[in-house]
Amino acid sequence: MATAEKVLKPDFETRRKHFIFTEEHDQLRESIRGFVKKELAPHAMEWEETTFPDSVFRRMGELGFLGLSYPEEYGGQGGDYYANLVLAEEMAGANCGGLSMGVAVHTDMATPPVHLFGTEQQKQDYLVPSIKGEKISCLGITEPDAGSDVAGIKTRAVRDGDEWVINGSKTYITNGHRADFIVLVTKTDPDAGYDGFSLFLVDMDRDGVIREKKLEKLGMHASDTALLAFQDVRVPEDALLGQEGKGFYHIMWELQGERLIGAAGCVAGAQRCFDRTLEYATDRTAFGRPIGRFQAIRHKFADMATKIEAARQMVYTTAWRFQNGEYPVREISMAKLYSARIACEVTDECLQIHGGAGYMKEYGIERAWRDMRLNRIGAGTDEVMLDVIGRSYGL
Repeated sequence: MATAEKVLKPDFETRRKHFIFTEEHDQLRESIRGFVKKELAPHAMEWEETTFPDSVFRRMGELGFLGLSYPEEYGGQGGDYYANLVLAEEMAGANCGGLSMGVAVHTDMATPPVHLFGTEQQKQDYLVPSIKGEKISCLGITEPDAGSDVAGIKTRAVRDGDEWVINGSKTYITNGHRADFIVLVTKTDPDAGYDGFSLFLVDMDRDGVIREKKLEKLGMHASDTALLAFQDVRVPEDALLGQEGKGFYHIMWELQGERLIGAAGCVAGAQRCFDRTLEYATDRTAFGRPIGRFQAIRHKFADMATKIEAARQMVYTTAWRFQNGEYPVREISMAKLYSARIACEVTDECLQIHGGAGYMKEYGIERAWRDMRLNRIGAGTDEVMLDVIGRSYGL
């Protein structure tokens, strides 16, 4: 007969751990968390006004956080894809969406194509200093007339002897004002369809590269976002990244990893907002008791927690498939879509629970609300994700 002592009871304080993470990942998490809490989070409000300084990249390079999954021969840590997830999750602790975005563009959007498709010389010239934080990168895809429709890109690269001449413009470029180089998506053959795109590594100090405007945004104020122009920019033959005419396929592959990292960041950001709001609901009283004890508020937390957990498990399981060599575009699209949607929903609900306080800057909830909204647009809009998913079923 079972005694009261032997009955298994739920322990809601038990530390949750997913099978993809090892003790090494846990140690990395603690290291990044300590750095974020001590060196980044205290400056969140300041950087909202000024944008974060370039020294953040140098410091993260010193600590080895900018090359977690890159080979040791290039200065990386030699880790797996899950290490990148850990970084994306822990950066949420900085309470500064623009900072997380700027770092993610560098680590998971602009430098992966250099590692995957670059020549050995390109890796030495661009990847190695990027991992050290000595060079800052950005990615040039979106144009004034081409966002979700990547095939509509008009920036041209024309061969001229042993050089290429680039003309065009890019917009909404994160890190565009601080970057030392850009991974630039161009059209090299306008008549070849998807086989007419090529990538180039372009130094931002080259003649003809114009940082036209620092764009003002709803959120992500801590990051710089640029409108760029390229006017007869000459680059050498060896600036071509990967195969000529294969740029579209190169960048489409890169977008999958970017979307999954973005999904992980959404889940972590939502969890962070949830935790802070739970603390507020425990302390804030109304009608003689903590507001969290009211059924209406308690059910809000239950609903948010369930959606966050569902998104987390979707991200982790899809990451496992990605790490193990699969190319699960449908599931990555689902994870990105769902995580971005629930993150926006959670931050909105958290602001509501805070009431008037949530609308004030001092609590940081309004900043989280503003910052989070970009995730349903950047790296593939909700509408594009839905179409990718629908088409994957042959529709």
